[in-house]
Amino acid sequence: MLLLWLLSLPLRNASIADVFWPLGFVLVAVISLRADGYAPRKTLVLALVAAWGFRLAVHLYLRNRGHGEDPRYRAMRRRWGERRFPVVSLFTVFGFQGALLWIVSLPVQASMGSPRRLWAVDVIGAVVWLAGFVFEAIGDLQLTRFRTRAANADRVLDTGLWRYTRHPNYFGNALLWWGLGLIAVAAGRPWALIGPLVMTVLLLRVSGVPLLERRMRRTRPGYEEYVSRTSAFVPMRPKQEVRG
Repeated sequence: MLLLWLLSLPLRNASIADVFWPLGFVLVAVISLRADGYAPRKTLVLALVAAWGFRLAVHLYLRNRGHGEDPRYRAMRRRWGERRFPVVSLFTVFGFQGALLWIVSLPVQASMGSPRRLWAVDVIGAVVWLAGFVFEAIGDLQLTRFRTRAANADRVLDTGLWRYTRHPNYFGNALLWWGLGLIAVAAGRPWALIGPLVMTVLLLRVSGVPLLERRMRRTRPGYEEYVSRTSAFVPMRPKQEVRG
């Protein structure tokens, strides 16, 4: 993250922290291969983390390409000024994300260093991860296709997975990390569940749902009605369908 911060200075773009965030987990997994653990589990965890990390990094790169720095960071530049923003971003953007990356990746680190052999809970964890991965990927794909149509500029996406949850990509992200957490439990390291717990709290209370919902309420006229009938996170049937 320190190297990314140095790169962001000449680019004047702190958004690269977001694109490289998932790749940081891949790096943690690769470094953790050096741990003296059970090789099949190490291979499984590396494959799962790499699949998620590279997919999400490519998605974020394509989404952000050509749009310049994220509005959040532009607002920070205006607030702190060009002279102070580099130092502020080192701690509040890159340093903060680096610390969170280390905590959230605890299931990866813990699983890699365990000598325990694979058993049923590993399989359950992999299935939960797969469900989360598919949910996140489909949610992102549906949103990308929706945004490419000019007619949808002021509309709310309420079809596909977005009919059942306002944030299917966030839900899928949390779910796949709980899958990795279950693998850590199978490895005899239940304390590593701190990782998916922190990720879930971040998505629900800090940088995920709250920030996006505030912006959507300001920019999408029909969003309040969408909120009234659609689950915020866990997929559920729309409320009018339940009443019917």
